[in-house]
Amino acid sequence: MKLRILSIGHKMPGWIEEGCKEYLKRMPRELFVEIVEIRPDKRASGRNSDQVQEAEGRRILEAAGRDILIALDEHGQEVTTLQLADRMQKWLGDGRDVSLVIGGADGLHPGVKARADWLWSLSKLTLPHAMVRVLLAEQLYRAWSVLSNHPYHRE
Repeated sequence: MKLRILSIGHKMPGWIEEGCKEYLKRMPRELFVEIVEIRPDKRASGRNSDQVQEAEGRRILEAAGRDILIALDEHGQEVTTLQLADRMQKWLGDGRDVSLVIGGADGLHPGVKARADWLWSLSKLTLPHAMVRVLLAEQLYRAWSVLSNHPYHRE
Protein backbone atom coordinates (compact mmCIF):
# COMPACT_ATOMS: atom_id res chain seq x y z
CA MET A 1 0.00 0.00 0.00
CA LYS A 2 1.13 3.53 -0.73
CA LEU A 3 0.33 6.61 1.27
CA ARG A 4 0.63 9.76 -0.79
CA ILE A 5 0.75 13.17 0.81
CA LEU A 6 -0.65 15.44 -1.89
CA SER A 7 0.42 18.94 -0.97
CA ILE A 8 -0.21 22.21 -2.73
CA GLY A 9 3.07 24.08 -2.83
CA HIS A 10 6.69 23.61 -3.66
CA LYS A 11 10.13 24.93 -2.75
CA MET A 12 9.88 24.07 0.93
CA PRO A 13 12.54 25.27 3.38
CA GLY A 14 15.32 22.80 4.10
CA TRP A 15 14.14 22.13 7.64
CA ILE A 16 10.75 21.02 6.30
CA GLU A 17 12.38 18.67 3.80
CA GLU A 18 14.65 17.24 6.51
CA GLY A 19 11.80 16.82 8.99
CA CYS A 20 9.68 14.92 6.47
CA LYS A 21 12.62 12.74 5.39
CA GLU A 22 13.32 11.82 9.01
CA TYR A 23 9.87 10.33 9.58
CA LEU A 24 9.29 8.92 6.12
CA LYS A 25 12.56 6.96 6.15
CA ARG A 26 11.33 5.17 9.28
CA MET A 27 8.25 3.79 7.54
CA PRO A 28 8.36 0.12 6.51
CA ARG A 29 8.62 -0.89 2.85
CA GLU A 30 5.08 -2.29 2.88
CA LEU A 31 3.75 1.14 3.87
CA PHE A 32 5.57 3.38 1.42
CA VAL A 33 4.91 7.11 1.90
CA GLU A 34 5.68 9.75 -0.69
CA ILE A 35 5.08 13.47 -0.89
CA VAL A 36 3.61 14.68 -4.16
CA GLU A 37 3.89 18.42 -4.63
CA ILE A 38 1.07 19.97 -6.61
CA ARG A 39 1.65 23.28 -8.29
CA PRO A 40 -0.23 26.11 -6.58
CA ASP A 41 -2.43 28.28 -8.74
CA LYS A 42 -1.51 31.95 -9.11
CA ARG A 43 -3.81 34.80 -8.18
CA ALA A 44 -2.96 36.70 -11.32
CA SER A 45 -5.21 38.56 -13.73
CA GLY A 46 -7.92 39.17 -11.17
CA ARG A 47 -8.47 35.50 -10.30
CA ASN A 48 -10.37 35.11 -7.04
CA SER A 49 -10.10 32.52 -4.28
CA ASP A 50 -12.86 30.33 -5.77
CA GLN A 51 -11.08 30.14 -9.12
CA VAL A 52 -7.77 29.30 -7.45
CA GLN A 53 -9.42 26.58 -5.33
CA GLU A 54 -11.13 25.12 -8.38
CA ALA A 55 -7.92 24.90 -10.42
CA GLU A 56 -5.98 23.38 -7.52
CA GLY A 57 -8.88 21.03 -6.77
CA ARG A 58 -8.77 19.62 -10.31
CA ARG A 59 -5.05 18.89 -9.95
CA ILE A 60 -5.60 17.27 -6.54
CA LEU A 61 -8.37 14.98 -7.78
CA GLU A 62 -6.35 14.02 -10.84
CA ALA A 63 -3.35 13.12 -8.66
CA ALA A 64 -5.52 11.13 -6.21
CA GLY A 65 -7.18 9.07 -8.90
CA ARG A 66 -9.12 6.20 -7.28
CA ASP A 67 -7.24 6.32 -3.98
CA ILE A 68 -8.97 6.57 -0.63
CA LEU A 69 -9.00 10.34 -0.23
CA ILE A 70 -8.35 11.97 3.13
CA ALA A 71 -8.70 15.76 3.13
CA LEU A 72 -7.01 17.66 5.92
CA ASP A 73 -9.40 20.38 6.97
CA GLU A 74 -9.74 22.43 10.15
CA HIS A 75 -13.45 21.55 10.24
CA GLY A 76 -12.79 17.83 9.97
CA GLN A 77 -12.83 15.19 12.66
CA GLU A 78 -10.15 15.26 15.33
CA VAL A 79 -8.85 11.84 16.43
CA THR A 80 -6.44 10.40 18.95
CA THR A 81 -3.31 8.54 17.95
CA LEU A 82 -4.98 5.21 18.69
CA GLN A 83 -8.00 6.14 16.57
CA LEU A 84 -5.67 7.10 13.73
CA ALA A 85 -3.90 3.75 14.09
CA ASP A 86 -7.29 2.00 13.83
CA ARG A 87 -8.01 3.90 10.62
CA MET A 88 -4.59 3.01 9.25
CA GLN A 89 -5.30 -0.66 10.00
CA LYS A 90 -8.51 -0.39 7.95
CA TRP A 91 -6.61 1.27 5.09
CA LEU A 92 -4.12 -1.59 5.13
CA GLY A 93 -6.96 -4.11 5.05
CA ASP A 94 -8.71 -2.31 2.20
CA GLY A 95 -5.77 -2.77 -0.15
CA ARG A 96 -6.21 0.58 -1.91
CA ASP A 97 -3.68 3.37 -1.88
CA VAL A 98 -4.43 6.41 0.25
CA SER A 99 -3.98 10.07 -0.66
CA LEU A 100 -3.85 12.61 2.15
CA VAL A 101 -4.45 16.16 0.91
CA ILE A 102 -2.95 19.37 2.26
CA GLY A 103 -4.65 22.32 0.58
CA GLY A 104 -3.19 25.58 -0.59
CA ALA A 105 -3.31 29.07 0.88
CA ASP A 106 -6.95 29.45 -0.21
CA GLY A 107 -8.00 26.10 1.27
CA LEU A 108 -9.61 23.12 -0.41
CA HIS A 109 -12.26 23.36 -3.08
CA PRO A 110 -15.68 22.06 -1.96
CA GLY A 111 -15.45 19.41 -4.70
CA VAL A 112 -12.35 17.91 -3.07
CA LYS A 113 -14.08 17.86 0.32
CA ALA A 114 -17.16 16.24 -1.24
CA ARG A 115 -15.02 13.53 -2.89
CA ALA A 116 -13.08 12.86 0.33
CA ASP A 117 -13.69 9.64 2.18
CA TRP A 118 -12.78 11.41 5.42
CA LEU A 119 -12.24 15.02 6.52
CA TRP A 120 -9.49 15.00 9.14
CA SER A 121 -8.50 17.89 11.38
CA LEU A 122 -5.01 17.83 12.80
CA SER A 123 -5.93 20.86 14.90
CA LYS A 124 -8.46 23.64 15.12
CA LEU A 125 -5.51 26.00 14.79
CA THR A 126 -4.56 27.39 11.40
CA LEU A 127 -1.23 25.77 10.65
CA PRO A 128 1.39 26.69 8.03
CA HIS A 129 1.11 24.30 5.09
CA ALA A 130 4.78 23.42 5.20
CA MET A 131 4.64 22.54 8.89
CA VAL A 132 1.59 20.34 8.28
CA ARG A 133 3.76 18.14 6.05
CA VAL A 134 6.13 17.40 8.92
CA LEU A 135 3.32 16.98 11.44
CA LEU A 136 1.46 14.61 9.12
CA ALA A 137 4.59 12.55 8.37
CA GLU A 138 5.22 12.19 12.11
CA GLN A 139 1.62 11.19 12.85
CA LEU A 140 1.65 8.55 10.12
CA TYR A 141 4.85 7.11 11.57
CA ARG A 142 3.37 7.24 15.08
CA ALA A 143 0.21 5.40 13.97
CA TRP A 144 2.34 2.75 12.26
CA SER A 145 4.43 2.40 15.44
CA VAL A 146 1.24 1.67 17.41
CA LEU A 147 0.21 -1.02 14.92
CA SER A 148 3.61 -2.67 15.03
CA ASN A 149 4.04 -2.44 18.83
CA HIS A 150 7.09 -0.26 18.36
CA PRO A 151 8.05 1.66 21.53
CA TYR A 152 7.98 5.09 19.79
CA HIS A 153 4.44 5.82 20.98
CA ARG A 154 3.70 5.70 24.70
CA GLU A 155 0.25 5.80 26.23
